[in-house]
Amino acid sequence: MEENKSKVTLHGMWASTYSKRVEIALKLKGILYEYVEEDLSNKTESLVQLNPVHKKVPLLVHDGKPVAESQVILEYIDETWKNSPRLLPEDSYERAQVRFWVSYINEQVIEVMRKVLFQEGEAQEKAIEEARERFKVLEEGLKKHFPNKIIRENDDVGLLDIIIISTFGSHKDYHELFGVGIIDPVNTPTLYNWIESLKELAVIKEAEVPSDRLVPFLQMYRQMHLQQAANT
Repeated sequence: MEENKSKVTLHGMWASTYSKRVEIALKLKGILYEYVEEDLSNKTESLVQLNPVHKKVPLLVHDGKPVAESQVILEYIDETWKNSPRLLPEDSYERAQVRFWVSYINEQVIEVMRKVLFQEGEAQEKAIEEARERFKVLEEGLKKHFPNKIIRENDDVGLLDIIIISTFGSHKDYHELFGVGIIDPVNTPTLYNWIESLKELAVIKEAEVPSDRLVPFLQMYRQMHLQQAANT
């Protein structure tokens, strides 16, 4: 654990997977930080002033200097605190592969997960099929490019692992919500086992959101979006 010699503050929101990414990275690196929980319908003045472009969480403030956008924050953390675990591999090709699959999750998989969450009926069924296809691509990519992946301790965790666990760690809650499972041991064994291995780590358990809190929130969030869509 690297000695913390500076002031670090994270503005986040408990159910935000993007905030969770940063929280996990800070805990993995052993960085002491102050956490500010944001009510996104009544944001703090600090958040609005320090992140004037997006006014969103997560926002990292390091010695008074704000850093926004989860992906930017994660790379900033890795470049600033060079202690283990390093979030990106030293090998340039391995680093490129990690960045590619992180990008695929951010741009392709999360987009289709949103469709599943915020649609219903035939549109949702179509989104679920689309999600299965994209998860199949992800499964094959993980199996091909990271065949020897082993997760036993914190030092085995990097950027891709953080994105995987923060984005998909609650997949069983989504299954409970919709009655449809997309990540499972049969169709996506590599991804499923990857998630299960990460969940064994104490640092991941510490950051986990309990199902009895997350599922009602997702139900409310979904209904709110469906209602807004119906009124437009």
